[in-house]
Amino acid sequence: MYTALPNRPDWQTLLKSGNRIFLGSHAAVPNALLDDLIANAQGLHDIEIVHILTLADHRWVEPKFNDLFKVNTFFIGGDKMRAAVSEGRADYTPCFLSEVSSLFETDILPLDAALIMVGPPDKFGYCSLGVSVDVVQAAVRKAKYVIAQINPLMPRTSGDSFVHVSQLSASIERQQELPEMPDVEPDPVTERIGQYVSMLVEDGATLQLGIGKIPNAVLQYLQHHKNLGVHSELITDGVIDLIKKGVINNRKKTFHPGKTVTSFCLGSKRLYDFVDGNPHVEFYPSSYVNSPVNISRNNKMVAINSAIEVDLTGQVVADSIGYQFYSGIGGQVDFIRGAAISPGGKPIIALPSTAKNGKVSRIVPHITQGSGVVTSRGHVHYVVTEFGVASLKGRSIRERALELIRVAHPKFRAQLLEQVRKHYWVPHYQKDYPREVPELGKISVKTLIIDGASFDLRPLNPADERRLQEFFYSHTKETLFYRYNYYPTQMTREKSCSLVSVDQSRDLALCIVRQYGSVSEIQAVGRYYLNEDGTSCEVAFVTREKYHGKGMARQLLAEMISIANKRGLDSMQAYVRSDNKNMLRVFESANFKRQPAEDPGEVMLKLSLKADS
Repeated sequence: MYTALPNRPDWQTLLKSGNRIFLGSHAAVPNALLDDLIANAQGLHDIEIVHILTLADHRWVEPKFNDLFKVNTFFIGGDKMRAAVSEGRADYTPCFLSEVSSLFETDILPLDAALIMVGPPDKFGYCSLGVSVDVVQAAVRKAKYVIAQINPLMPRTSGDSFVHVSQLSASIERQQELPEMPDVEPDPVTERIGQYVSMLVEDGATLQLGIGKIPNAVLQYLQHHKNLGVHSELITDGVIDLIKKGVINNRKKTFHPGKTVTSFCLGSKRLYDFVDGNPHVEFYPSSYVNSPVNISRNNKMVAINSAIEVDLTGQVVADSIGYQFYSGIGGQVDFIRGAAISPGGKPIIALPSTAKNGKVSRIVPHITQGSGVVTSRGHVHYVVTEFGVASLKGRSIRERALELIRVAHPKFRAQLLEQVRKHYWVPHYQKDYPREVPELGKISVKTLIIDGASFDLRPLNPADERRLQEFFYSHTKETLFYRYNYYPTQMTREKSCSLVSVDQSRDLALCIVRQYGSVSEIQAVGRYYLNEDGTSCEVAFVTREKYHGKGMARQLLAEMISIANKRGLDSMQAYVRSDNKNMLRVFESANFKRQPAEDPGEVMLKLSLKADS
């Protein structure tokens, strides 16, 4: 049987003026313990409190306690804390969450005491750190004195989450309801972001998710995925239903297979009840969970994080708004880097395209003065907004700028392009910006399965300049002759740029792309050009040779017919060489009818759309 719990704290014995103390994290802030210290702090001054994110009233940072406490936080949360940091009454120390523990362990920030919350001891004398293991375990191991609030409402969690009563210098027993963060319902913008992000998540992937509308929206669109795993610094209510449905089962994980791994949880009482005594969810210190090396040991690791703004080179601002520090580095870089070096991993930054009710673009030509880069332009592989997915890995500055302009809000695209033209990030001949094709649906991408492989049907856009050039040079002479009726020998970047910079509200340029990871290869292109009469258009398409006869041309043509119908055109026409039997079959199978032609070597085909409407 374990020994009795230690006596309540004698603060004058345990602490001295000028000491540094650690305060428990997230939903495990020992409020009653801190209240006891405040009530019995006679003669104590200048106690430095260090902590990460804390869900509490933050009374310790109020001006009336300036003489007693000096606050140093690694993550800013809550209006009181932001105000104190902004006014210089509290300090913010930027640090990767994976490295906070090392500040204690190497005595860069030696701890005189750790104030923590734990559950009651079991029959062997072990108390659980419950919902917050994160950096608390390191503080317990390094502090001279460990002072605990024993809370019978603290869940008992599995993993490296235990503290023996013999490690405690003093304690109080006080019941305290854990703070709850109920799920936030996604709005239409975040719902669309979630849909795009979910398209990047493959079956068998392992996920890291944060908290808020975007992660909730992502989880909502993962309902039909299979064999997902979780390795995340944080879990929320959103994982519960996916675990119960078997969508998240951790079977394909290559690190801690069969287990959901986390370092803390935040959510409702339902979540706290879910992790209580649950052997399938294991809590480990942040130094372990957030280690980029450990993260990368999960194949297909998908890290999903957010940002305040992203510049057109891919630099990510996440902890500050200009000169005002807003949050912290947290685990973003840990997981972005870990996912980047994971086999098949995908580091993703997801954010709405605008702020301040649509008045400000969050995709910016340069970061706001005073803001700091949390995640570098070399770290990020994908940036997702409600307007699509920008793929950045292996992309030049020119291509990055065009990709990110494409996912910016349409009302800011022209000025973003103008800004980057000033710095020659895009060439003088790049005059147009990406346009939407709303007739394709709200996410403007359709998934096709052809020959057992997955392809995306989507609009061509200015960022496809180099990909279209590569597509041209992949063709045989025969394909080029059938498409252009002569043998073109060159596709310059300028010419390619003109072909991908299309006013999609007038003309139409679609492509079928084979997208796997950051590799993107055009397999087919279909276009129509609006004729001068404004009521008809001319159609053409070309397919990579290895997919001839696989149905790509038919699917492109069907999509163009559908869009022409929706735009109210009267007819479509095409000119095909008379010896191009395959192309003729495609058009005639779509009910195009042969018309008299002046050139015997060419067939004109026409489709009347009025009968189809």
